[in-house]
Parts: sequence; structure tokens; C-alpha cells
Amino acid sequence: MVYKNKESMGRVTTHTVSISKARRTMAASLDEIVHNSRAVTDGLKKMYISKIKPLEKKYLFDEFHSPLLSEADFDAKPTVLMIGQYSVGKTSFIEYLLGQKFPGARVGPEPTTDRFMAVMYGDEERIVPGNALAVSPDLPYGGLSMFGTSFLNKFEASQVPCKQLEHMTVIDTPGILSGEKQRISRGYDFVQVAKWFAERADMILLLFDAHKLDISDEFQRVIEVLKGHDDKIRCVLNKSDQIDQQKLMRVYGALMWSMGKVMKTPEVMRVFIGSFWDQPLLFNDNAALFEKERSDLMSELRKLPHNAAIRKVNELVKRVRLAKVHAYLIGHLRDQMPMMIGKDRKQQELIATLPQVFREVQKKYNLPPGDFPS
Repeated sequence: MVYKNKESMGRVTTHTVSISKARRTMAASLDEIVHNSRAVTDGLKKMYISKIKPLEKKYLFDEFHSPLLSEADFDAKPTVLMIGQYSVGKTSFIEYLLGQKFPGARVGPEPTTDRFMAVMYGDEERIVPGNALAVSPDLPYGGLSMFGTSFLNKFEASQVPCKQLEHMTVIDTPGILSGEKQRISRGYDFVQVAKWFAERADMILLLFDAHKLDISDEFQRVIEVLKGHDDKIRCVLNKSDQIDQQKLMRVYGALMWSMGKVMKTPEVMRVFIGSFWDQPLLFNDNAALFEKERSDLMSELRKLPHNAAIRKVNELVKRVRLAKVHAYLIGHLRDQMPMMIGKDRKQQELIATLPQVFREVQKKYNLPPGDFPS
């Protein structure tokens, strides 16, 4: 690439130096945050195992709501989920974040990543297949067995000895394609798998290419199942250095309009603008803006361990509220069942009048209506 003057060369150097500095700062500040967060997580784990889990087992909570939590669910590192259409730069973004390549990474203009990949810390570089991940008691991926062998064959972990991964895991996903044929040929429900990871992620990054903002039908379905996780979602307008300032303004406006239509939310979504890879900028018009956006994104990633502890507290509180309502409902329904004759008829009657049952239990125990099934 040819640059016109020394000022451009200086910006390229500054761009490269700032990337290295951001990585060092991020790695250094994570250690202290993680130490404090671990104490919170240990307390939550002990409370769940001793107090909440026995209640969930007694009232079969896992058969009506989500599975019982394991120790690995509490001990799991904060997770960043990357979602986007093919060739938007998801894998390059992870390499940029880590400052190195990782096993199994493939980068190209065509659809290259054809599987879900958990990029995590390891003492040496290696690939761990999905079936092994699903049965490992130390990893929080046991729930993925419900999607079958066809999915587990397309899931793997890439272990890397990288400082940044000591305190977080990044999930790389296949590029979303347009067309019904591609969706069916996967052999598993991509949207539901994405939903499973989204429910457990601490941050969800939706990546867009500044050159192609079209949202395919499957991508739209994925975004729609992310509703309820709005606080985790961040958009990344990648490859923004490849268009000039005027076009960038138009692209940014178009992205905000498109996301507003899909998400149907009055809140404005946070969008990070930049070019998240280690190559020099093509257009330097927005170099200062890109640097500020990069700094803001790195700051959010640094806070992930602390925010993850808060999220676990929040998620456990929500779970306890659901379990409490569930226990009252099951107890009430059991009390209404006859001891001997007419069980089937009474059961059908109760099922037909569930909304009324909800109101009775709500009034009896003074419970908020928002905690009941909709």
C-alpha cells in the first residue's frame, strides 16, 4: 500500500502501537478484577447447591424451565459471543483481540468458518472436539448435547496459551448465509444453538461489514431470539476504514435504521465503529474516531469479569423467583388433586383453567404477576 505523506505513515505507526498498548492494559487490569469476582461466584455456588437446587429437584423445576445448574456453570469464565454474516471479520476480530492466530482459524472472503468454536485458554495449542467438550465436567457445555451429534460434530474448542484468554472465552460462530438450502443442510437448528449461547454469554457482538449491511432472513431470526438480552448486545461496524467519512455517515445511519426495525426497541443500540484487525488503515479520515471506539470497546471487555459476577447474581435472583413461583404452583395443583378417584378428569380441568389457577396462587401468596408463565 502506498501512502501519500509522512503524516499517513505516522498514523499507521500510531494505529499499530495503540493496538499493542490496549492489549497490555487489558491483560494487566483483568487479574485484579477476577480475584474479587471469584469470591462472589463461590458464594453463589454454595448457596445454590445447599438451598436452591434441592427445591428445584423436589418440584421438578428442570423439566418445566431450564436444566439444573452445575458447578461448571458458576465457574465458567465470562463469554463473548460473536455473530454475523459470512466474511464480516469475526475470526479476524478474535485474532486482533488476542494478538495472535489460534488453531482452527480460517480467514477469507468466502464463507470459511463452518463450525462453532470456543476459543479458550490452554497450556498448549490444540483442538478439542465437541463431543469431548459436552461430557467434560469442568466445562459449561453439557447442555449442548440436546442438539445432537450433528451439531457436536460442528463444535470444537481452540485452546491457546494467551494472556487475554485466562479470564474470558470467545465463541466464534459460522457465517450466516442467505437461502433456505444452506439452513437445512447444516443438520441442526442454528438459531436455537445461537440462543443457547446467547443466554449464557456476558457480551454479544453483532458484526457488520461496512460494505454490506443487508440482513438475511436467518440473521434476522437470530437477532429476534436475542430479545431479552438487549443489555448484552453491542454492534460492531467493521472494515469502516475502507470507506470515506461521508459514506461512513450514511452507512452508520442505515445500520441504525435496520437494527431499529429488527429489534423493535426504542433504545439506541451501542455501535462500535472501526477496523478491527492489525492491518494499516486504508482511509485515515476517521483515525481519531476509530482509536476512541477501539478504546471504548477494550474498556468494556476489561470490565467483563466484574460485570459477569453481577450478571450471575442477577440471573440467580431471576431463577430463584421463577423457582419460588413454580414451587407454589406445583404445590397448589397437588393440593387440588383427589386422593383416589377422578384424577384424570381433575387434571384436565386444572389444565383448562390455568390462568385462573395463576391468579389464585398470585393472590394467596402475594406474588407479582410478571413472575408467572405467560
